[in-house]
Amino acid sequence: MQLLIRFLPFADAATDDLPLPRLLRLSLFQISVGAAIVLLNGTLNRVMVVELGMPVWLVSLMVALPLVFAPLRALIGHRSDYHHSAFGLRRVPYIWWGTLLQFGGFAFMPFALLLMSAEGNNMAILGYIAAAAAFLLVGAGLHTTQTAGLALATDLAPKDTRPRVVALLYVTLLVGMLLSAVIYGLLLRDFTQVKLIQVIQGTAGLTIFLNLTALWRQEAIDSKRAASRIRAPKFSSSWKAFVEDRYAARLLIAVGLGTAAFSMQDILLEPYGGEVLGLTVSQTTLLTAIWAGGTLIAFSLAGWLLTRGGDPNRFAMVGAALGVFAFVAVIVAGTLDMPWLFRTGAWLIGFGGGLFAVGTLTAAMGLAHGGHSGLALGAWGAVQATAQGGAIFLGGTIRDIASFMVEEGWIGSDMSGPAFSYGVVYYLEIILLLATLVVVFPLLFKKNQPKLDTAQGGEKKFGISEML
Repeated sequence: MQLLIRFLPFADAATDDLPLPRLLRLSLFQISVGAAIVLLNGTLNRVMVVELGMPVWLVSLMVALPLVFAPLRALIGHRSDYHHSAFGLRRVPYIWWGTLLQFGGFAFMPFALLLMSAEGNNMAILGYIAAAAAFLLVGAGLHTTQTAGLALATDLAPKDTRPRVVALLYVTLLVGMLLSAVIYGLLLRDFTQVKLIQVIQGTAGLTIFLNLTALWRQEAIDSKRAASRIRAPKFSSSWKAFVEDRYAARLLIAVGLGTAAFSMQDILLEPYGGEVLGLTVSQTTLLTAIWAGGTLIAFSLAGWLLTRGGDPNRFAMVGAALGVFAFVAVIVAGTLDMPWLFRTGAWLIGFGGGLFAVGTLTAAMGLAHGGHSGLALGAWGAVQATAQGGAIFLGGTIRDIASFMVEEGWIGSDMSGPAFSYGVVYYLEIILLLATLVVVFPLLFKKNQPKLDTAQGGEKKFGISEML
């Protein structure tokens, strides 16, 4: 038992009040969120670019639309904290609303995509509007569901097991991404538009089933809360004090630069594999599983090392440095036609990005003092989400501009291949990662930088469970 707990920090998350079967059932909403992320960021972006022939800038804009709601997660969580309902329920209404939004977006998304990609269609503008609405609905739904679901898990778990419960839910998300990436790859091995419709609508039905199963009889009716309304406190003074900290400002700048550097390829990696290396839909969809596997290994390794006193800022630097090598590998793989090196680069992107996320999030946890944990981690999440959404859109737009320059003859014939336009973005990501290293480096030597709470005996207590 001690060996199991040592290697799986969330293995002892279950308690008498929250038994393991109930906890695992609650975690099912993370499976639906993971499937939605893979479908939007992995499968659909490649299909829209390669099979449906849509411009990359348009695809990147569509994929980035769900991230518009990501900075609002703190607001969603805050509103669910003080939500007033007839039965005293706070989290379940938000999970249900999020589920309906997610289902609605997936229900008509495939028809919108086919309408906007049909040649000679005079009503294609309706397809663009409908597709944008579908991506927005899915984004609003998954962010609402995930925020309220994590909050519900925190409510149900005793205080001493809450970190491990949240850790279990986060690992469930990665497992859901891995499984859905493999399943989508198998289902779309022989791609047809009919199969695409079936996969997307099957995901919609699965979302309803998983989320209803997850929230069934989880939150108890509270008559006292139903009879009284609590006013939400103001956070203006706390935010002002937070942003005046120079360490916090530099950390947030690093988060923005690093996240943008790792995210610009989100919309391009699979189309790059299809256009440059000639990989099939099934093969490129599996890249998401490779990336998620690297991220999960990074989380586990960082948690093990941070338990032994590792510096979170150093992990952020190592992650950014590995990202540089990852993008170099991707560029070289396209030049030399080496799919195995391309897959290695995809794994390194996930591994380096995971280390960077762990490092910066842990450093943000060090800023969470005086009861401002939600403020500190909310600021981290808002900056990360904003940088991620903007980077995805810019990545696709820059790629299209470079491709247009090649087609118009503004670039020499030696750079006329499809790899050039993608390479421009990858080189820009390398530059952003180098800038991230410059910003993070001074954080290693700041004597008064915040420290995490220590466990008994002076040892830092950190693992996957303390990461969120």
